[in-house]
Amino acid sequence: MKMWEFAALMERIAPKELALEFDNQGLLIEPDHSEINRVLVALDCTKAVAEEAAEWGADLVLTHHPLFFHPVKKLAYSDPATAAACVLLRHGIGLFAAHTNLDASHGGVNDTLCAMLGIREAIPFNEGIGRIGQLKEPESLSAFAKRAELILSTHVCVSGDPERMISNVAVMGGSGGSSVVYAATQGADLLLTGELKHSDALDAQMLGVSLVVAGHYETEAVVLEPLMKRLQNDCLGVQYKLSRMDGSPFVRL
Repeated sequence: MKMWEFAALMERIAPKELALEFDNQGLLIEPDHSEINRVLVALDCTKAVAEEAAEWGADLVLTHHPLFFHPVKKLAYSDPATAAACVLLRHGIGLFAAHTNLDASHGGVNDTLCAMLGIREAIPFNEGIGRIGQLKEPESLSAFAKRAELILSTHVCVSGDPERMISNVAVMGGSGGSSVVYAATQGADLLLTGELKHSDALDAQMLGVSLVVAGHYETEAVVLEPLMKRLQNDCLGVQYKLSRMDGSPFVRL
């Protein structure tokens, strides 16, 4: 598959017009060759992931989180902001990111979370990025939180009355602080997200929105395997592999 064909396929899956204005998505590092045969898939392109890509002989790294959110004045292997890019460039490997456009797209991050958690009839909220829908049957905040822990293989933090019955659930994978007010406006009983600030949690408390905070990595990495399967259906002959070096920077002790 040619690089331009891969980019066109990703555009169909996660159209760039769905991305928020601040975002940096698409082909961020062009490979030094046009033929794409091996694609390593990860949430983040860290130096370790880039080195794994080189060792495997990847032509491209596909990530959710992009590099280069801010202008770069120099490339250095010792700089966490550019170390991965240095490794990729040295080996002629490209980098393609689908970020907020994949959050918002049909079958993207938040649709995947809804499907996993049994949230039905979900519709977009917060600039189309998040989702809000209904549980099949109301359940207590405590029960929902425990179920989310099992499904997402994570440890959650909870804000709200554990016995409160939950029906309407808003979902925002990753960073969800900006979604608190939107969730309240849409009548959500609960917002499930990856992370938010202390002040955001206080706002949710005042607005009557319970919180289940399940980890940034854990609430976004769920999209990687479904994304690979969608690509494999349309990219016969291209090998896809989930990075073994990708993962949350936090561990449970």
